[in-house]
Amino acid sequence: MPATALDPRTALVLIDLQKGIVALPCVHPSAEIVERGARLAAAFRAKGLPVVLVNVAGRAPGRTDTPLPDRELPADWAELVPELGRQPQDITVTKQQWGAFHGTNLDLELRRRGVTQIVLAGIATSVGVESTARGAHEHGYHVTVATDAVTDMNPDAHRNSVERIFPMLAETDSTEAIIKLLG
Repeated sequence: MPATALDPRTALVLIDLQKGIVALPCVHPSAEIVERGARLAAAFRAKGLPVVLVNVAGRAPGRTDTPLPDRELPADWAELVPELGRQPQDITVTKQQWGAFHGTNLDLELRRRGVTQIVLAGIATSVGVESTARGAHEHGYHVTVATDAVTDMNPDAHRNSVERIFPMLAETDSTEAIIKLLG
């Protein structure tokens, strides 16, 4: 469903646009996702609305069949990309799992600011973005996903999230349409 409206207190939440993740091969070029995320951030900041920059710096402790990398990650792996133009008023959240709500202060930071809706963008569509969309929906936020500002390493997983999961949790639209709704 296309985005129809943004609440007066909507926050932008950008997921895992960090050096180590944007370097991974994705369905859509990471540079395009970062550029759209940066445009959204600039538009939200211009309206005095909250911008949340989320990065991941660990892994949830549960067992999994997916092997951990056998190498040490570069020191700057979890650093947010500079193209986002991080500002002092931006909220930063570092997570240890897929979604940005569990085990972080994200919900508290949003509620303190009266936020009732979030716009999501970032990498990876089927992991961090989808998990955060589910968490936001479960916390009672209205959710909008900028579908041209998300990408994934797996084309089938990306398509499943965009075509099947997001329409059940959120409104979806393009970066440009969401910026227009900001007015």
